[in-house]
Amino acid sequence: MEKATQPKIIIAIDGHSSCGKSTVAKQIAQELGYIYIDSGAMYRAVTLFALRNKLAADEQVDEQALIDRLGEIKIDFRLSPENSRNETYLNGENIEEEIRQLPVSQHVSPVATIGQVREAMVALQQEMGKNKGIVMDGRDIGTVVFPEAELKIFMTARPEVRAQRRYDELTAKGQLVSFDEILANVIERDRIDSSREISPLKQADDALILDNSDITREEQLDWVMQQIQQMISA
Repeated sequence: MEKATQPKIIIAIDGHSSCGKSTVAKQIAQELGYIYIDSGAMYRAVTLFALRNKLAADEQVDEQALIDRLGEIKIDFRLSPENSRNETYLNGENIEEEIRQLPVSQHVSPVATIGQVREAMVALQQEMGKNKGIVMDGRDIGTVVFPEAELKIFMTARPEVRAQRRYDELTAKGQLVSFDEILANVIERDRIDSSREISPLKQADDALILDNSDITREEQLDWVMQQIQQMISA
């Protein structure tokens, strides 16, 4: 079927950190002509704002001070003419590269546990998705943001595999990082994300599980597209 004749749906992809959620979500959006919303980038943008304004340091966050300044944070996604990808903007500045670096990774989980931060981001995400035809990835998309999503996927991979992927990504960009430090960060983020009181990371009851520890990106995309076509054609 032609893309234009297919009913638009909401595709929610949840899962652990550094398991490739954003990669597959972007691929799906490109294949279907959908809008891609990177919820993780939104929390990373808030974290970067906190770091820049000395509201976070040493993996600690001044929660009330950050809450008081949430009104100063404007996040949006823009399509890059150079690479045809959505990039994250904070108050008009392209921050796509900076939010992927380790200092932000080390502080994003504590920021994401703040109730008012999550409320603000969820409201923005729901507004973005009201017309459907979107792919969104994060920690609580299928359980909190879009519990009515037509297709929910829960992604995971072994911690060591995720840490290696993150290490390779950062070193390819010329950053000097420690594999052990990244692995420790991955494990700690899993603990925080799964145990937080507000919107903890968990698999939705109707989500499909995708463990990509031992499959290629091509095999992963093929599997996901098969699930989407089955859903749309049903």
